[in-house]
Amino acid sequence: MSVRGTYSFTDGECEVSGMRVGRVDAGINTTFIVYRVGDTVIDCGPPNQWNEVQPFIEREPVRQLLITHHHEDHSGNASRIAALTGVTPLAPELAKAKLASGFKVPPLQRFIWGSPIPVQTDSYPSDIALADGSPVIPVHVPGHAKDLTVFFLPKQKWLFSGDLYLSKSLKMFRNDENLSELIDSIHRVLALDFEVLFCPHRGIVENGKAAMEEKLQNLVWLCSESQRLERKGLSLSAITRKVLGREEMISWLTGYNISRRNLIREALKVKL
Repeated sequence: MSVRGTYSFTDGECEVSGMRVGRVDAGINTTFIVYRVGDTVIDCGPPNQWNEVQPFIEREPVRQLLITHHHEDHSGNASRIAALTGVTPLAPELAKAKLASGFKVPPLQRFIWGSPIPVQTDSYPSDIALADGSPVIPVHVPGHAKDLTVFFLPKQKWLFSGDLYLSKSLKMFRNDENLSELIDSIHRVLALDFEVLFCPHRGIVENGKAAMEEKLQNLVWLCSESQRLERKGLSLSAITRKVLGREEMISWLTGYNISRRNLIREALKVKL
């Protein structure tokens, strides 16, 4: 059984439903929540979970599909949803070429999520709204990925955070992530008036702004402490072990594409 849980949240006027799926269940980052607000679907889940995602999509009509970024767990079923509903997915401009041509996925990620299926997308229009007319505002937040975009719903004070949040305390980083950009993006989002955060991995965080602020504080401390240890003459490996501990199995399995030392390497570059 690949359905790992269901979610529901309402502010009395507007309801969010979600379904968590995943081939394996080895922590939140190996499962994924597809969210929908009425006829608006936000991200579409990994391609190897289509059998579970399809009934969730078919539950009621889909008018628009919003994709936060190109990564396969977020975009993997876009082509199938487009074929099923006739809706052209909306994606960041920076994601369109990769989504159209497909892209290589490292072996471990391919095992967990499957391989992406090429899909034609349209860019976000100037105005995006829910069925009741309330606005959905895309906000570009690079760092985790160059094309990452979150969706801010000002009327509801909700934030669909893509992979901007994930956790209050990061322990690992992908080799292609940029911590300076991530910190700038968190500052940008904290200027928005939101309360509830919808993360496709962590779940629904009702005190979402406070959680995002805590993440920022933890990252600033990480950078400060890492740079303090570097000034004392410690090596990258030594700083990593002292601040975050020893590498985990996933570091070895990914050839350090996902690792603790990637995070410390980026922390040493951040201008405080």
